[in-house]
Amino acid sequence: MAAFNYQALDASGRQVDGVLEADTSRAARSQLRERQLFPISVTPVAGAGRNAGAATSAPLRLARRAISAGSLSLLTRQWAILLEAGLTVEQSLTALIEQNGQNEHEHGAAGIRQTLAGVRAEVLAGHTLHAALAQHAESFPPIYRAVVNAGEKSGELARLLLRLADHLEAWQATRQKVLQALLYPALVSAIALLVIVGLLTYVVPQIVEVFKQGKQTLPLLTRALILISDFLRSHFYWLLPVLIAASLGTRRLLQRDDRLQLRWHRRLLELPLLGRHLRTLDSARLASTLAIMVGSGVPLLTALETARDVLANRVLRAALDQAIRLVREGNPLHRALGAEKLFPPLLIHMIASGEASGTLAHMLERAAVQQQAELDRRTAVALGLFEPLLILFMGGIVLLIVLAVLLPIIEINMLLQ
Repeated sequence: MAAFNYQALDASGRQVDGVLEADTSRAARSQLRERQLFPISVTPVAGAGRNAGAATSAPLRLARRAISAGSLSLLTRQWAILLEAGLTVEQSLTALIEQNGQNEHEHGAAGIRQTLAGVRAEVLAGHTLHAALAQHAESFPPIYRAVVNAGEKSGELARLLLRLADHLEAWQATRQKVLQALLYPALVSAIALLVIVGLLTYVVPQIVEVFKQGKQTLPLLTRALILISDFLRSHFYWLLPVLIAASLGTRRLLQRDDRLQLRWHRRLLELPLLGRHLRTLDSARLASTLAIMVGSGVPLLTALETARDVLANRVLRAALDQAIRLVREGNPLHRALGAEKLFPPLLIHMIASGEASGTLAHMLERAAVQQQAELDRRTAVALGLFEPLLILFMGGIVLLIVLAVLLPIIEINMLLQ
């Protein structure tokens, strides 16, 4: 069976949207008529069933929407609870589809329902759950599919999904904490920037015009301010689009040129404060990913290859590639990760202790907790320093503008005396 999205009219003429399962689109239309609904359109869900692949057009494939990180963590928790209650995979997927059908007015609920209907259709077609999730890779990351695969093989899918939900919720909480902490500095920066631009483009020119009429030699700071003000007033309308285009072009160039991106990421790691923070961030990602995957029974090499995809820094990713090659050759994990001396020594020593005692999964969990605590501490320190530095920087710019305006007045007063 395949899943189909439908739009139909009920007896009162109200439009009804939803997802249903049928062998063909004709059978889906028949089901709608049996429900006293008049079908307007019936289209196959993208990726729903291998047999529906030929009927899926390119525009429909482009319309597939990924499940957001927050929705995925909640969905995983609900799924694990349903499986723990004794429901089969098919029954739990049906319950989740119905749950998101009731929440269809919430943001992203329709996309979640569509994705789950596609997964359920794949399962009903006889495919394993992790293979069904692979058809929706934009919604379920590699770590998700690997843990589900391990859960299917071990028969402990509910327990592993609960652990996966904990992992996803922890990272979502960290992300929200950082975004909330950055909200105030972002508002301060935006307001200060608007004030500075307003001063330079409207207030300063009117004040400086008085000094120009006086035909006096203006101080260097005042002349520089006049040049900046004239430049902004003359080129303001095209300056912002050029800056946006330059930033987008630089980002695209970094994405397409691997060598340039590698050099850029290496420079980032060499920065005094930011480099240490980025190293801790990726180390925490690595430790938590390995902890949940090794603890779920995933083979170490598979866990390392999956963890490579969660690292954001290309230099650390290259170091992990080298570690994977060394582990494949028979080297212990702690020696492989410590070869490039890029990952935190504490993480390496904890892994070495776990390998020596035969409790690698347990030590990886402790290392993940330690790295997460280190990341939280560094994030709090960085944000605590960022806010006052930002205020000082903006205040310094305003002070320079005020001084540039006041210096000619002070000089005039000194001449009059």
